[in-house]
Amino acid sequence: MRIGYARVSTQEQDNAAQIAALKEAGCKRIFEEKATGGRWERPELHRLLDQLREGDALVVWKLDRLSRSLKDVLSLMEKVEMAGAGFLSLTEAIDTTTPSGRMMMQIVGSFAEFERAMLRERTRNGLSAARAEGRVGGRRPKLTSGQEREILTMIGSGQKTAADAARLFKVHPSTVGRLLTRSKLQKASPSS
Repeated sequence: MRIGYARVSTQEQDNAAQIAALKEAGCKRIFEEKATGGRWERPELHRLLDQLREGDALVVWKLDRLSRSLKDVLSLMEKVEMAGAGFLSLTEAIDTTTPSGRMMMQIVGSFAEFERAMLRERTRNGLSAARAEGRVGGRRPKLTSGQEREILTMIGSGQKTAADAARLFKVHPSTVGRLLTRSKLQKASPSS
């Protein structure tokens, strides 16, 4: 029996196209999941793997629907093989019930892992270059340095409470709390 697995990453995404392709491929049962491919905690995938029997085939629309990690894909392929089942990826035309399909699966998985590694390296290089130019990533500060000094003065003199200052400057109270903590740490530090 062909058993389908359809996965989307977020609640807003729709897996209708995947399900239609899986039904067209002859899947009698389809397990649907809304979870990121990088997570191992995917209950529907584990239920599917538990139900695989000899002669069955796990079918996905695309290899990355199974997992984004080559290590996870290979681990899943091992579980499928141990159950005596096969694996089919419709988009990449991978069919592990044949020797050439098994080889193709490993090649495609290797290229996907290589591309992710290259992306990580490009990201690291881009962040390093930005830091060298004096640019820092992350969110822009909610308060200017002048606003921070004003808040510290108001709270330090007792004119306003931290909650009042937060409302006045339209920021979350935790923003003011972090400012106060940072200010205390700077005063306590002997280097400042």
